[in-house]
Amino acid sequence: MADSALSIRTIDRSDVPEFQRVMAWAFLDEPSGEDSKWLKVLEHDRAHAVFDRDEMIGTAAVLTRELTVPGDRTAPVGAVTVVSVKPGHRRRGVATLLMETQLHGMHDGGEPIAILWASEGSIYRRYGYGEYATTMSKMKLPTHMPFHAGVHVSDMRIRQVTREEALPFMREVHDRVRRTRVGWLSRVEHTWDVHLGDREVDRGGLTAYRYALHPEGYVVFRVKHDGDSTGPRHELHVRELVCETDQAYADLYRFLLDMDLASSISFFSSWDDPVLHMVDNPRKVVREASDALWVRIVDVDRALPLRRYSSDVDSVLEVEDRFCPWNSGRWRFTVRGGEAVVTRTEDPADVSLDIAALGSAFLGGARLSVLKRAHRVAEHTPGHVDALTIAFLGAREPHCPEVF
Repeated sequence: MADSALSIRTIDRSDVPEFQRVMAWAFLDEPSGEDSKWLKVLEHDRAHAVFDRDEMIGTAAVLTRELTVPGDRTAPVGAVTVVSVKPGHRRRGVATLLMETQLHGMHDGGEPIAILWASEGSIYRRYGYGEYATTMSKMKLPTHMPFHAGVHVSDMRIRQVTREEALPFMREVHDRVRRTRVGWLSRVEHTWDVHLGDREVDRGGLTAYRYALHPEGYVVFRVKHDGDSTGPRHELHVRELVCETDQAYADLYRFLLDMDLASSISFFSSWDDPVLHMVDNPRKVVREASDALWVRIVDVDRALPLRRYSSDVDSVLEVEDRFCPWNSGRWRFTVRGGEAVVTRTEDPADVSLDIAALGSAFLGGARLSVLKRAHRVAEHTPGHVDALTIAFLGAREPHCPEVF
């Protein structure tokens, strides 16, 4: 429960400098000033601040986005960002007040899904966000590795170009591709400036971004210069690799692997990145998995029918949701031909779970059968968890390639 001395409201332009300071202090960072690129995407009417009388002590914002869900469909989502509590004011209910305000606002506004990236893994499940809705793979592989004999690399031309030349092409390709990749987000005009911010402070000691275009895709990367008297051993740090075809994917990876003077490639990719199965020695590809996107179902009956499902199922789900009480209770979840219908019911539950577990499974990232073994899901009618698990799975692992 929030401290009774606290109040919350949306911000206006005069609040922005303090909003930045509170957020920066909470993340042990320095305020970035009025030129901060993320201010261009901040929606003031969806940005909230918590006050202790006249002192701003908490921040959070929602960005209006589309999320690609299974079935090559897009769904409206609230992308939650810049959640912070000023040092010295923790454990007073500041985050709870921010989360409740956001979730009730999305419910009232007809936005059935919320998403976020979590700075700490122990915070957001309590607010109903499901972890491992998508998984991120930190991958490193040496250059000059050959592909196995079955991989065809075409003679299509790959051009390294300027940022100004690359952006119009990349916008078009990204918008087509993101509609077919579960977990990818729409981008508004200034999202590109945020996502590909290239000020000196953004580079972390690496070079400016390099842009390489293929007729059916593109790659954006930086270079970390390294080497000694024996020669250069530069590292390629891939920011984004977007392809409309499998051929473009093979061509662009070959372009990176064959880069002169480079010794390795680092890439935060999807867990099912096929390059692992393209190279002739997959043991040389080092991978580390971590959670990425967290999903929060704001409205069960509106969210679940937005995606398609892999198999038919008919189960009664008993959902527990402390922060969005309109979700709590029993729902009949019926899928026929990939399409779901969700209705209230008084029938006995086949499966019980909390709203966070449902969010973890929504995109096909976390298996309900695994969550059952983790004591997050309870099965009352034998076979229903396995049937639901199969229904929620997709052909590809969900992946969100950008932090917002």
